[in-house]
Amino acid sequence: MLDLERYLQDLKSEKIKLAVGVQAKIIQAARDFLTREGFIEILPVVISPITDPLTDYRVRGEIECYGFKYQITKSMIFHKQIALHTFPKIFCLSPNVRIEPAERKNTGRHLIEFVQLDLEVREASREEILDLGERLFSYLMVRIKETCQEELRFFGRQLPEFNSPFPRLTYQEAISYYGENFELALSRDSTQPVWLIDFPLDVREFYDREDPDRPGVLVDMDLIYPEGFGEALSGGEREYQYERIKERIQKKGIRLEAYELYLKFAASGLYPSAGFGFGIERLTRFVCGLSDVASTRLFAKKPGVYSL
Repeated sequence: MLDLERYLQDLKSEKIKLAVGVQAKIIQAARDFLTREGFIEILPVVISPITDPLTDYRVRGEIECYGFKYQITKSMIFHKQIALHTFPKIFCLSPNVRIEPAERKNTGRHLIEFVQLDLEVREASREEILDLGERLFSYLMVRIKETCQEELRFFGRQLPEFNSPFPRLTYQEAISYYGENFELALSRDSTQPVWLIDFPLDVREFYDREDPDRPGVLVDMDLIYPEGFGEALSGGEREYQYERIKERIQKKGIRLEAYELYLKFAASGLYPSAGFGFGIERLTRFVCGLSDVASTRLFAKKPGVYSL
């Protein structure tokens, strides 16, 4: 059953009210930064015949319209690549739906409906996107400290000072230091954001670009928050050549028919590009120092919980 009393409490919650207010300032600051950097904001795609496979392409979230089958957007990755035919630098605030396992409802980090600041840059390298992500994050922290002093006092939050460049760690180094489930251990052990780079081919998606000089290694990255808050953003360079994309889909054991439309775009030509997706609710959680990402938005939907 729907917990109506909980929703009424949330709607009156000063904590959620202030967190959402901080979030609005984060979004405005991000728009200001990216607009100055020459980005064009495009509107998000909510349903499409294709969307991010995210490890298991069979979890589809399908709906039917006019006899056609669509999927609810898990991320804007394919549309970002295609949109680069129109603009060289694009971003959007993209609603994503990801059907997470129900046991993740109490992690404090997972929602099945959330928003990403999703961006992509034509002919960019990972190094350029790392630099962009670092400058964006640093700019947002300065703006938040300037414009959200009262809110931060309410939360008892003292944002740490951040020193650029942020440290980097390869995937293999992270495993050797912290074990297979390294993300939270690395985050708890860090006082600065950390770039996690060079994921192995088999742990990411088929659109992440394989390094031509290092077979089996991807030219990608995650940014990990300090203080135990986990992943901030994820991205990297993209595969853009038709044969490479086709080969990578097959290596994942995915039927080519599932991405026939995307393959047609790839055959007609995609630009080399790089970009990332930055979780807005997780960023708000970090800024406010909250234990639960559900406190960062109205009508939050946790895995396995029936929600409005």
